[in-house]
Amino acid sequence: MTTIEKYTDLNDELMKKNPLVQVKNLSKYFSVGKQNLKAVEGLNFDIYEGETVGLVGESGCGKSTAGRTMIRLYEPTDGAVLFQGKNIYDYSEKQMAKVRRDIQLIFQDPYASLNPRMTVEEIIGEPLTIHGVVKGKAKKKRVEELLKLVGLSPEHINRFPHEFSGGQRQRIGIARALALNPKFIVCDEPISALDVSIQAQVVNLLKKLQKELGLTYLFIAHDLSMVKYISDRILVMYLGNMMEFSDSDTLCNDPLHPYTKALLSAIPVPDPTLKRDRIVLKGEVPSPINPPSGCVFRTRCPSAMEICSSSTPKWQEQKPGHFVACHLYW
Repeated sequence: MTTIEKYTDLNDELMKKNPLVQVKNLSKYFSVGKQNLKAVEGLNFDIYEGETVGLVGESGCGKSTAGRTMIRLYEPTDGAVLFQGKNIYDYSEKQMAKVRRDIQLIFQDPYASLNPRMTVEEIIGEPLTIHGVVKGKAKKKRVEELLKLVGLSPEHINRFPHEFSGGQRQRIGIARALALNPKFIVCDEPISALDVSIQAQVVNLLKKLQKELGLTYLFIAHDLSMVKYISDRILVMYLGNMMEFSDSDTLCNDPLHPYTKALLSAIPVPDPTLKRDRIVLKGEVPSPINPPSGCVFRTRCPSAMEICSSSTPKWQEQKPGHFVACHLYW
């Protein structure tokens, strides 16, 4: 079966489902003095029930800001996010509190995201208390169930975060995110602070939980090889803008955008005899306060043309289910 045939099968399967999350023209600016820092600019994509969409790009490209704006930890500058068909930005604070039971976040740093003065029982049980789901013995039983679910012993329920390794702490963070039986979880670089030997364990745990609980993920990371492993589809961002979006096999085997090609060329190859040309991007990432005119990637793009400086490339479907924003494909 060819890559295109594989994607067609995946696309047909997804189309049979309703999008759980729809991101429409989402932008987020931050005020810096009298200027705007354009962290996220015009995102448009859907996430279907039960799938994982990977969001990749260099550090500072707006990935985490996009994820946090999508779940309304940040208020958007423009655009909408539809969860189960309704725009979450239209909700009141009281209505949003109910929605947060279905939308959760796994934080990047397990050392900073757990309160050092709280026990494991208090940390994992906090969402249950805030939302008034269960109390007393029932809450303790639920916490013990969650610990088992993420591969930790219920005997650790009275320990504090400093008594655990980084990987164990992240499992506690995952258990906390699962406490309210959410439908959608934003995984904000959940493995970047962990040792390489532990990263695969955490990713495999996330895949296992997704299969068992029917979860839907937005998986944010800068490690494209790990994103390919866990994701059904991948969205590539640069300087707050969408560059390319496709299923993981197509994007990694037949990339269209020069930036995607550069990211893929940087992935280490385990075979030392296999030689591959590395695409080294020149210069530095421009400031999001003063992004380049036209295509934001043009100042570092090896294929830049005159039109790239004067015209913003359109976001278009170049192949079935394969979207790209690049003047090479006009």
